Amino acid sequence: MPIYEYACAGCGHKFEALVRSGTTPECPDCHSTELNKLLSVFATTQTSAQTAPMMPSPCGSCGHPDGPGGCAFSQGAAAY
Repeated sequence: MPIYEYACAGCGHKFEALVRSGTTPECPDCHSTELNKLLSVFATTQTSAQTAPMMPSPCGSCGHPDGPGGCAFSQGAAAY
């Protein structure tokens, strides 16, 4: 049962709705079912302007002291 964000096409009201299977959401203000689904934005707890650290790039770019392919992740992948 996901929660979706909508904007009503009739009155422009923006709201969230818990959508159960087999139900059609409607605007709580005008009860219209002509809704536009909005792109949801996830909340974060980070308060600084820094960005989240990026995941390591493909093998060879992490700077492992044994050189490209020398880390345990590379060795485990080679076994498959």
